[in-house]
Amino acid sequence: MDIAALDAIDVHTHVQISVHEAPESGDNDKFSAMADYFKAGAVRKFTVPMIAEYYRERNMAAIVFGVDAMHVSGREQTPTNEEIAEQAALHSDVLIPFASVDPHRGAAGVRAARRLVEEYGVRGFKFHPTSQGFFPNDRMAYPLYEVIAEHGLTALFHTGQTGAGAGTPGGGGLRLKYSNPMHIDDVAVDFPDLQIILAHPSFPWQDEALSVAMHKPKVYIDLSGWSPKYFPPQLVQYANTLLKDKVLFGSDFPMITPERWLADFAKIAIRDEVRPKILKENAAKLFGLT
Repeated sequence: MDIAALDAIDVHTHVQISVHEAPESGDNDKFSAMADYFKAGAVRKFTVPMIAEYYRERNMAAIVFGVDAMHVSGREQTPTNEEIAEQAALHSDVLIPFASVDPHRGAAGVRAARRLVEEYGVRGFKFHPTSQGFFPNDRMAYPLYEVIAEHGLTALFHTGQTGAGAGTPGGGGLRLKYSNPMHIDDVAVDFPDLQIILAHPSFPWQDEALSVAMHKPKVYIDLSGWSPKYFPPQLVQYANTLLKDKVLFGSDFPMITPERWLADFAKIAIRDEVRPKILKENAAKLFGLT
C-alpha cells in the first residue's frame, strides 16, 4: 500500500454481500430500513472486490469488515471473516481486513480469532455491542481482547445510537444501552496495550467518548456514520485541538459514501493543518502504515 499516494484512509466500511451471492440475497427489508435511516436513497450491496474498485477509483484505502451477531440475530455472518480477509489480500493496495467475532461464541470464538490473525492476516476486530447484545466490559469478551492485544492489533467498537434496527418495531430488538462508550473505559484500563477505536459520534454519549479518548492513550475516535454537518460542537472543538492526533476519517460506507462525507467535512471549521491528520495521517500511524 503506497500511503504517500493516497488521499485518505476510510477506517469504517461494511461488506454487505459475499462474492458467491446474488445482489438481492439476504435481509433486504432490514437493508432498506437502514438506507432509509441514513437517507441514502437507493443503495446497493457491495462485495469486497467492489469496495476495492470503488476506493481505488477515488485514490483512497479502506478498512473492510462484517458484523458477527449470531447470538442476537440467529444468523451466521455473510460474507465470512475468511472470505473478507482472502478477498482483501487480493486488493491489498487499497484494503485492510478486519474480522468480527461475537463474544458469545466463547472459547470457539477465541480460537477463531487467533486463526484469523495468524492464518488470514486480519489487522483488527469490529465489535457492535448493540447488535451483538453485550457490554464491552463483560468478562465474557476478555479472552478475545487478549488475542487482539497480544498481536498488537486494534479493536473497533460501535458506540452510540445505531442505524441497525432503527425505525423497525422495537428497534429490531436491539438495545442501545450496550453501546455507551464509558463501558469501553474499563477495557482500556484492563488492556492498556490494546488499540481501541470508538466508532461514530457517540450520541447521546459524546462527552463520555471524548473523555475516554482524552484519558486513555490508546483510545481513538472515528467520525463515521454521521454527515460532518451534524457533528456536535464539542466533537469539532476537540478534533481541532486536544484530540487532533486521535480522530480518524470513517464513512460507514455504503450507507454514507466518502464523497458525501468529504463534501460536508469541507464545510465545517476544521483547521487546515488538522484535516490531513484526520483524513489519513492518524490512521496511517495507528496501523503502522508509515
